[in-house]
Amino acid sequence: MEEIYDVVIIGAGPAGLSAGLYAGRSQMNALILERGQDGGQIAITDSIENYPGQAVQGESGPELVARMAKQAEGFGAKRASDSIQSVELKGDVKVLHGVKQDYKTHNVIIASGAHARPIGCENEGVFTGKGVSYCATCDANFFEDFEVYVVGGGNSAVEEAMYLTKFARKVTVIHRRDELRADKHVQEKAFKNPKLHFMWDTVVVALHGEGLLSSMDVKNVKTGEITTIEADPDDGMFGLFGFVGTVPNTKIFEGTGLEMDERGYIPTDQDMHTNLPGVYAAGDVRVKSLRQVVTAAADGAIAAVQVEKSMSNY
Repeated sequence: MEEIYDVVIIGAGPAGLSAGLYAGRSQMNALILERGQDGGQIAITDSIENYPGQAVQGESGPELVARMAKQAEGFGAKRASDSIQSVELKGDVKVLHGVKQDYKTHNVIIASGAHARPIGCENEGVFTGKGVSYCATCDANFFEDFEVYVVGGGNSAVEEAMYLTKFARKVTVIHRRDELRADKHVQEKAFKNPKLHFMWDTVVVALHGEGLLSSMDVKNVKTGEITTIEADPDDGMFGLFGFVGTVPNTKIFEGTGLEMDERGYIPTDQDMHTNLPGVYAAGDVRVKSLRQVVTAAADGAIAAVQVEKSMSNY
């Protein structure tokens, strides 16, 4: 007989793992699907400082998410590695079509998260992996003793820029405004860092180089002036890291009847219900005011509890 799960959770970030923990603890037949590594964006975060109950001295994203995964599996949540290509979300039994196989379930918790938004400059794709990166934790060591530039002005940009100062000899934050959007305590730490510099009212417009990124054109948004930044001749290249926001991983849900906003985020009520019965959304993929590990974990827990309450219908 073909297995029909009580709930399938798409994504193994903090929201998905929290949902799996609660679903497993409630003795539901739950499956967590993940196409890549556990953790989503937290997996590429060097330092977590504000998750309640974490190690006081701080810890890395991979360390925290590894414990979350063990907890979820400890309570009986099943795991599978697959990439969902399309979905059928209407009706009592939903079908998720993966690369490896199809999955049937009465309930779906969408915890697919979000990914880094491109910087939006000319030749960006040409130099991705050849000087351009979106993950300081992944690639900082490649730029040891080099100059590095970071595009963005929010918490992620500033925190990752500070992390990069451990490797690069100089880090410059490029921001389109004349002040940062990061939290004040984050800004205070950044301004005290002697290796961290700032380029205000500026955007990157084009990248250049022979194989590796070695120059870029930047524009002052107030004056319109274009300036070309060249790599140090002794280096022959520099690094450019983009932290300008995120894009939700919701492409596969287009045309399924699932409501999404103009940016692709999924609206829910306070109990994580979407507009489709038996379909819930949790974490960064959801329309919300704060995208943090703690709110993602809470979303996942709420969604799983709501699924448990609905199980009396089957």
